[in-house]
Parts: sequence; C-alpha cells; structure tokens
Amino acid sequence: MCKRYGRGDWILRDVDVEAPAGEVVAFVGGNGSGKSTLLRIAVGLSRPTAGRVTARPPVVGYVPDRFSPNERMSAVTYLTHMGRVRGLSTSAASSRAHRLLDRLALVGGKQAPLRSLSKGNAQKVALAQALLVEPGLLVLDEPWSGLDADAHGVLAEIMTEVASTGGTVLFTDHRESVTRARATRTYFVSKGRITLRGPESRPSEYRPSADVVLSRLPSGPVPSDLAWEELDGVLAVSRDVPWVRLRVTRESTDALLYTALQHGWSVEQVTGTVLSHRNPDVATNGDMR
Repeated sequence: MCKRYGRGDWILRDVDVEAPAGEVVAFVGGNGSGKSTLLRIAVGLSRPTAGRVTARPPVVGYVPDRFSPNERMSAVTYLTHMGRVRGLSTSAASSRAHRLLDRLALVGGKQAPLRSLSKGNAQKVALAQALLVEPGLLVLDEPWSGLDADAHGVLAEIMTEVASTGGTVLFTDHRESVTRARATRTYFVSKGRITLRGPESRPSEYRPSADVVLSRLPSGPVPSDLAWEELDGVLAVSRDVPWVRLRVTRESTDALLYTALQHGWSVEQVTGTVLSHRNPDVATNGDMR
C-alpha cells in the first residue's frame, strides 16, 4: 500500500501491515513519519493511492490526535447524538454515554459544554464516542496525550477488553516504553516505510511496573518540574502540588529515581506492582521502600 497527495512526496511507501484479531498493535515513529496517515487509512477516512485495506471490521472506533470541538452542547448531549448517528436508540445512547463518562471520570460534569473542557477531558469525550458501539477495530492516535493518571489506567483496561473479545486495537505513541508495555505487536514507522519490530516478548497485561510518589522538600530550592512524560519508562503522570505521582516500568524505576533526586525531589513512596491478566491496572502491591 502507498499514499501521497496529488504529485507530492510519498507519505507511505510499500506498506504491508497485519493487525490480527485479539492483538494490540503499536506504531512508533517521529513526527511526520506517516503514523497518523496510516491510521486514517485504517479507519477508512483516507484512501491509499495504491493498494487496499482488507477485512476491516464493520464497527470502527476512532480517536484522532486532535479533538477540540467548539460546541455549546454538553458532553453527554454530544455523545447521545453521536450514539443515535451510529444506530442506537436515544435511551440506549444516553445510557451508554453516562456509563462511559462515569468510567472515565469526566472532570467538570457531564453537562459541561464541550468547548469548556480541558485537553485531557476533551480526550475522554473523544474516547467515549469511539466506544459508544462496541468496536471490532479501535484506532487511537496518541491516546494518552493530556489524560490524567487514573484515565491512563482506564484506557489500558479498555484496550485489553477490546482485544480480549476478539477486536483489534491500533495505537500510536512516541514513547517506546509505552508501546513495549501495552502492545502485542509493534511496527516502526520512518520516512513512510514501516518495519515490524516484532511481536512483543511479553504481553502488556503481565508487564511489571512501579508506582512512584515524589514531593518537594519542605525547605530548600523548588525542584525542577521535569517533563516526566518524556522520561524513559514513564507510563502515567499525575501532578497534585506538592506531589507528583508516576507509574513507571520496573526496569526504569532506578533511573527515574536517580533523575528525580538529582533535580531536588524527595522520594515519598515506591510501590511495586504485578499486573493481572484480566485487568492490567489492578495490581498486587509490594512495598519496595
């Protein structure tokens, strides 16, 4: 499969991707590598210049990389409307919308106008609209962007649930630590070319991680507010002054703690987790302090 617009440069060249049912497939690559174009083709929003997509499920859920609706309607009204567009009755669409917003813990209330929502809460609405009808294919473009730590966990649950019921999940993320933790199959995208990095050796639901709580020292200089999301191994970040809470892959914990101490943070707690098969964010905890 290939893609370009008009006579411009090729955005994708000789793409051959398999996304079997029951798998969570990640696409890793830098900005402009062609990841988002590939996902739009997978969803059916864009057609390849050459080649074709086969065996696309009839129900597709899609969360774009940008979802900023300038709408006066409330979150629940918007989702109810979208549910009706997708064939649900008004009562079924409203019920489904309420359940999804409760699960994702929308901040500001279900009646909040869409245009008043923060980036993270708009992302929750985008995720909810993709799940109004159970998707056979769930496509997520940088889905963790802006989400709080609790929503990170819910998103991981949802991805596992879709795959465990025979659906396929496609997602992009620029952090390889996240793709290693969540994907069962990973493709690397560079300059329009795609190569299979391979089936991941460990399914995401068995990947151990650690929950880390850092705080500012009561005295002394204010520590640097690091770009925690960019550090290797960081899966989720929640800021609640004066604390920062992080979930990090087990093998990256020592390096993260060293970085935090170097920048003036105090380590309050480190709790180890072993992820279960049914729910990747329900953990068996062991204190590692």
